Amino acid sequence: MGGAGDQDEVFERVSAVVLAVTSRLAVRDVLQMIVRSARSLAGARYAALGVPDDRGGFAEFVVDGISARRQAEIGPLPRQHGMLAVMLQEGRPLRLDDIKADPRFGGWWPAAHPDLTDVLGVPILAASPEGRQHDRGVLGFIFAASKRAAGGFTERDERVLALFATHAAIALTNARLYERGRELSVLEERARLARDLHDAVAQKLFSVRAKARAAAVLVDRDPARAAAEIDSVAALAGQAHAELRAVIDGRAPPDLSSGGLVASIRSYAVLVGRTYGARVRIQAGELPELDAARETVLYRVAQEAIGNALRHSGSPQVGVLLRAGSRRVLLEVTDSGSGFDAAGPHGGLGLESMRERAASVAGQLTVVSRPGSGTTVRLAVPLRVRHAGLGTSAPGSPARGQGSPVS
Repeated sequence: MGGAGDQDEVFERVSAVVLAVTSRLAVRDVLQMIVRSARSLAGARYAALGVPDDRGGFAEFVVDGISARRQAEIGPLPRQHGMLAVMLQEGRPLRLDDIKADPRFGGWWPAAHPDLTDVLGVPILAASPEGRQHDRGVLGFIFAASKRAAGGFTERDERVLALFATHAAIALTNARLYERGRELSVLEERARLARDLHDAVAQKLFSVRAKARAAAVLVDRDPARAAAEIDSVAALAGQAHAELRAVIDGRAPPDLSSGGLVASIRSYAVLVGRTYGARVRIQAGELPELDAARETVLYRVAQEAIGNALRHSGSPQVGVLLRAGSRRVLLEVTDSGSGFDAAGPHGGLGLESMRERAASVAGQLTVVSRPGSGTTVRLAVPLRVRHAGLGTSAPGSPARGQGSPVS
């Protein structure tokens, strides 16, 4: 690109830009550095970098060689017209000895705009998914104007601008990927909150509603029982509040933190069983120690499946089986109620929530049901057990007893 001194300057400026890109500086700061370096190395009086928006204007328009006061006098950002539009539409380098002599020039600049003569522009191209050079989208452009030295812009200047355009493409692509990742994170967090609110708080609010109705019926004929139901409503409301705080803070369910997996499922089963006047029988074998994610998934799926069976199946009894094999923990929730067509369209947030939770720990969820023949929800969660302070233990190694089968 020139002599040794010239090459050293190009190397230093490119290195600074690369460092800026990898340091995750604000994208506008990176673009400003790119424009300043391009103008200096091309020996131009002015330089600019434009990133179009989808409304005929520019999402970013960074300039160098013009003072902030002069920019304010020029006025609003330009639109996608004249030679700016040409660079965006053609997507290839543009070199003109006199921009005003080109028939595509619009023939108008704001009064405070500097008078440009020769112009060199190069596109900022997005790499195709396969890395091919053709059929690449135009992210924007860099142009330099009014060469200080006689003779106009050269092939060497074009190569310098193309080099900086490549780094501008990286900076813009990184910024867009970051924004998309941030949007996905927001959507995922919203989905998590909706799922957790449904699985945790909604279950207890169903019980609050049922007990409040029971208290209203009993208040005249059996005040003592009505008072007991009201006390139960207050307790449930307190539990729902604790669950809501846990959801907001992103913590495990409060029951798990204090009672462990089997005890927490048993406690929930007794609570909702009384609410709906049905019996929930639990059989639990000895389980290995599970990490918090797996315990939470097993608890939430059990909670959802038990609640669904009591609310919708009409079954007088629900069975819960929890046991460990050599490679997985198996949860089954079974009722003998009305069932549904498992092959037909069904779902809702409850079933979708169970599926998402199972997938989050590489588990397998199956639902077996037929009209009139009850429903079985089965969740198999692969083991990943650990001993505190000793790393991961062998699959199936018992770490704590959960007691013999209970009902």
